[in-house]
Amino acid sequence: MQRKIDGTFFEFKHHNTAEGKYWNPQLDRFTAQNWREKVREISSLGMEYIVIMATSLYDKCYFKSSVFPFADLPCSDPIEEVLCEADECNIKVFLGNGFYGDWRKANYNIKSKEVIDRSFKAMEELTMLYGHHKSFYGWYFPDETCIIFNYSKDFVKYVNLCSARCYELTPNKKTLIAPYGTNLVFANKRFVDTLANLDVDFVAYQDEVGVRKTPVDKTARLFEKLKKAHDKAGRSKLWADIELFDFDGLVYKSALIPARFERIKRQIENVSPYVDKILGYQYLGLMNPNVSNSFAGHSDSINLYNDYINYIKGDKSL
Repeated sequence: MQRKIDGTFFEFKHHNTAEGKYWNPQLDRFTAQNWREKVREISSLGMEYIVIMATSLYDKCYFKSSVFPFADLPCSDPIEEVLCEADECNIKVFLGNGFYGDWRKANYNIKSKEVIDRSFKAMEELTMLYGHHKSFYGWYFPDETCIIFNYSKDFVKYVNLCSARCYELTPNKKTLIAPYGTNLVFANKRFVDTLANLDVDFVAYQDEVGVRKTPVDKTARLFEKLKKAHDKAGRSKLWADIELFDFDGLVYKSALIPARFERIKRQIENVSPYVDKILGYQYLGLMNPNVSNSFAGHSDSINLYNDYINYIKGDKSL
């Protein structure tokens, strides 16, 4: 049986307007039924994790909060709809504790008491509203900063602070980060020692293929190196965050479009020997079944969906 993608990132609106050209307008019109249908679609592919990237964006929340006003959406509680459907589908959901500052300023956010206090207040409210859901599995910290040879001291401090708050609010929930800068990691003793002091359950490194930082044929070596480092540190589980997209123009300044499955298959194969779980960025906008009342994304997303279905069914021609 082919190695599958175990889960997907999930968003109520893509943070980069240019990148979200092909699905933000549709998501802005999604009703409760649409959000539930998307969860069912994800479940039908055998995925077991959903990572809600942001519970707030551009000073608006996706739940009723005292931190920011509610986002202008036709669905009155999209997080509740996702979690309810995930309960039914036995999917595990991570809730993001961002963005309670400008998503473009992660280096500032992780050091700002004001931003962190807002995120902690939001986490308290999220726990009160949604803590009863069996699908609520853990927390994701989306204010990622670049790994330049090693995690910065500020980022380690931030992650450990967030994790400590998570354990106070929700002692049994897991924690996740998905850092970038994977191609810059220098997996020496210093990096291993930093990992040993990084208080987080899962680290899903971005493979950085979609953003054109890492050639596909280099990813196996990168994740082999990360596997050795994580084994030595003996702490966080090693996951992968593979990028399912390409750009229809300049990186970060044009719309995201579905990548060819030939490339994605190689991404899956390259990380599979080294990681416990594979997350994809992302189902929403990049994969759609032929028939869907909740279509969102580029028309080529149907091709990627069909290719992936055939792949997990064992089609050797792919």
